[in-house]
Amino acid sequence: MLEYDNSAFYYFALSIISFYVVPSWYRILQRVKTALFTSDQDIGAIARTSAEKSKAESLKKTSKGLKTLTSTGFLVNLGITCLLTVIVIYLAISVSQNGEINSFDPFNVLGIDRGAELRTIKKAYKKLSLVFHPDKCYKNHPEEFCDDKFLAVKRAYEALTDPIAKENFEKYGNPDGKQSLQVSIGLPTMLLDKTNRNIILLIYLIIMVIIVPAAVWKYYSDSSKYGEKNVMYDTYSWFYHSLSEHAILKGLPEVFAGSAEFRERNLPKSVQDRDQITTLMAEVKSQMQKPKYNHPILLKGNVLIHSHLLRVSHKLSEDFKEDLNYMLRYSNSLIEAMIGVCKHQDWLQSAIECIQLGQHISQAMWIKDSTLLQLPHFTDAEVKECEKTKKIKNLKEYLALSDEDKKGMKSMTDEQKSDVLKCCSLIPDLEVTTKVYVDDDEDSKIYAGDLVSVQVNLTRNNLAEGEKSGLVHAPRFPFPKQEAWWVILGTRDNGHIIGIDKVIDPSRVCRHKFKFLAPKEGTYEFDLYVLSNAYIGLDQKHKVELTTLDPAALPEYKIHPDDAALDDEPTLFEEFMTGNVERDSEDSDDEESDDEAEEEGIKELSAAERKKQELRNARKKAAAAADDEDSDDSDDVSEVYEEK
Repeated sequence: MLEYDNSAFYYFALSIISFYVVPSWYRILQRVKTALFTSDQDIGAIARTSAEKSKAESLKKTSKGLKTLTSTGFLVNLGITCLLTVIVIYLAISVSQNGEINSFDPFNVLGIDRGAELRTIKKAYKKLSLVFHPDKCYKNHPEEFCDDKFLAVKRAYEALTDPIAKENFEKYGNPDGKQSLQVSIGLPTMLLDKTNRNIILLIYLIIMVIIVPAAVWKYYSDSSKYGEKNVMYDTYSWFYHSLSEHAILKGLPEVFAGSAEFRERNLPKSVQDRDQITTLMAEVKSQMQKPKYNHPILLKGNVLIHSHLLRVSHKLSEDFKEDLNYMLRYSNSLIEAMIGVCKHQDWLQSAIECIQLGQHISQAMWIKDSTLLQLPHFTDAEVKECEKTKKIKNLKEYLALSDEDKKGMKSMTDEQKSDVLKCCSLIPDLEVTTKVYVDDDEDSKIYAGDLVSVQVNLTRNNLAEGEKSGLVHAPRFPFPKQEAWWVILGTRDNGHIIGIDKVIDPSRVCRHKFKFLAPKEGTYEFDLYVLSNAYIGLDQKHKVELTTLDPAALPEYKIHPDDAALDDEPTLFEEFMTGNVERDSEDSDDEESDDEAEEEGIKELSAAERKKQELRNARKKAAAAADDEDSDDSDDVSEVYEEK
C-alpha cells in the first residue's frame, strides 16, 4: 500500500515553488537593474536643448533610483519571493540530508578515512554508538533524530565489518543488497497525524473555498476589463458613443477626458477640488468648446487637459498635476484607440482630427496657437517678429530658411539661439513619394480585379545616411515619445478609408504599402495623408491616381495540354471510391453466369459512364483489354456512381 513520504514531498514542493521563485527573482533583478544601472538614454531622459532639462530631470526622478522600488506591488512581491526562497533553501537542505540524493557512505557516517583499519572502524563505532545511544541522546535531542543517527552508525559498522554486507555495499552501494523501486505519495506524513486533522481541514477550506476562488475572480475581473492595446472596454464603448462622423478637434478633449481609465482618479473628492475646477474653468473657458456633459468627472478631465493645451498647468495644485500627468501617460494608447474607432466606422475626417489632437497634446498647444511656438523659447513676441520681417506664418516655412535667415531670436542669449537651431535640426523634413503597381505583373497596366499595391516612400531629409530618428522634441510633454507618422489612404469622393496605419520605422528611408482590389474600368483619384504623431503643421496631403482597364482586353489564356491533363487526374477520394467499385465489380462477376449476361445484352455507355469506365481501366492498367470485359461490369459500375 502506498504511504505518505516526506522526502517525496520535499521534491514535489521544491519543484512547484521554483516555478514562482525563479521568474520572480528574474523580474526583481531586472527592476533593480533598471532603477540603479540603466542609462539616461534608455529611459528617454536626454536634454538636447535647455528646454528639455527639466523634463529630463523629472524622468530621472520617476524612472531611476531607489524611489522606483518603493511601489506597493513591488514590495509585496519581494516579500513573498523572499519567504518562498527561505522555504526553498530549507527544502533543498532537507532533500540533501534525507532524500535519496544523499547516498549512503559508511566512512562518512563513522567519520573515518577510506581504507581505515578494522581497529579504527571499531573505535569510531564504539564512540558514536555511545553518543547516539537512546539512553543518552534522548536527554538533549529529539527521539527521531537519535534513532536515525544510532541506526545509521550501526548500519555503517555492519557495512564495513560484515563480509556479506560489505560485498553488497561495494556492488550496490547499500549493505542490504540491491534495492527495488519504491513508490510513495509526495505528501508529508503530518497529514496523517490525528491531532492535526482540524487544522489541516481548516487550511484546506480556506485555500479551496476562499483563496482560490478569490484569485480566479480577481484575475478574470481585471482581464475582462481590458481590450486591444490595453484599453478598457468601457473606454471603447464611450468612444463609440461620443465620437461621430462630424467630430471636430475642439470637441475631442472632452471625449478624451471621458475615458474609463480616468474616472476613478478624476472624481472630485472634496470641496477644495470643486472650487479649483471652477477657478480653472474660468481660466480656460474661452478656448474650450461648450461641454456636452455636465458630469464632474468629465468636467475635471476636460479642464485638466485644456490647462495643458493652453500651457497654464503651472497653476494647478500638486494633486491636480499628478492627475494631469496620469492622463498624459495614457494619452498615446487612448488616442490610438480613438483612431481605431474612427477607422472601424469609416470616418476619415474624424480620424484625422484625432491624430491632430495627439499632436497638440504632445506640444501643449491649441487651435489658435502659431505652429512656431513649438520652437524652444518662442513666445508671441518672437512669432510676431517672424511674421513682420520675413512674412513667416508657420513652422514649415521657418524650417525652409537657412540658419542665417531665421528671425525671432534678437532678444535671445547665445544658448537660447543654439537651442532653436538644434530644435530645427531635430524636426523632420519629410519627403513623400508614391508608386502604384501590381506585384509580379508583366506590364505596368492595371486591370479591374487586380490586387493593387500603393507604396508610400517616406524620406527624412534631415537625417544622414544610416542615421535614425530619435525622440520627439516635446519639452512640455512629461514622457518620452518616439517619432512616427500616420499614413492614411482614402477615396476623394466619399471619404472612404482604404487604409490607416502608423509607421514607426526610425530609418531615414522607410516604406509602407496599402493593398486593395482594383475597381472597375475607369480613372480614380485617392487622397494620401501623411501626418506626424507629435509635430503640428508638418502634415502632407498627396493625390494618388489610378487608371484601370477592362480585363476583357487581356489576351486569352490558353491552357497547356499538360495542365489540362491534370484536370482528368482523379482526386484521392475518387481513387479510394474507384478501388471500392472495382472490388465490388469483381465479386459480382464471380456470382453472375454468362447466360444472364447474354440475356441483359450490351448496353451503350454514355459520355459520363465512358469516362468512369476509362478511369477504372486506368487503375487496373488494362486499357488494352477494355473491349473484352463483360458488359455487366460496366452496368454495376454505373449503378454505384449513380447511387453516389
